[in-house]
Amino acid sequence: MDQLNYHKEVSIPVEDLRLKGELFIPQNAIAIIIFSHGSGSSRLSKRNQMVAKHLQEKGFGTLLFDLLTADEDKNIQNRFAIDLLAERLIVATLWLERIPAAKDICIGFFGASTGAASALKAAAKLPQICAVVSRGGRPDLALQDLPFVQVPTLFIVGSLDHQVLQLNQKAYQQLTCIKKLEIVEGATHLFEEPGKLEVVSDFAVDWFKSYIPVIHE
Repeated sequence: MDQLNYHKEVSIPVEDLRLKGELFIPQNAIAIIIFSHGSGSSRLSKRNQMVAKHLQEKGFGTLLFDLLTADEDKNIQNRFAIDLLAERLIVATLWLERIPAAKDICIGFFGASTGAASALKAAAKLPQICAVVSRGGRPDLALQDLPFVQVPTLFIVGSLDHQVLQLNQKAYQQLTCIKKLEIVEGATHLFEEPGKLEVVSDFAVDWFKSYIPVIHE
């Protein structure tokens, strides 16, 4: 790893707990994208790691972290406790802002599945967030918060993910911010089909680049 890059495993304090994560900040980072993973997933999610690597190659920093401890994750109900997960995301964001290596760098959210709901709920309370991207998300789980989201928001859904697509279309109408719904043809919920996750990654890069201010000339 280039010595000019900041890349380390981190431990994020949340009350009396510690949440494990991996933080990567390249020199002159365009922005840092915090990932909010879906139920039953973690910072080790192969799909989110793939998107994160693509973002890193395009000059973005990334933070992937566990929103729940191992013990908390054993309780299935915690995986759908959107208020709790959003609060964890807010705490992680404020923690990241205090790190010298992240000073004055814009922060965006990338949420997957139920993680998109917590990302949107957190974004509604954090006006400094620059943009949000949802992959196969469940924004309907944060429906009451959507009118308060003021940052540019992109929904990405597979055309074959019929139920989630309908939920996204309904939630999309509640957004009053800059918004877009991208439908990836031939993709199912997890975008497991060849090349589909690359399409998601490209959409995410383009969205973040479009709406995150350029800090470094």
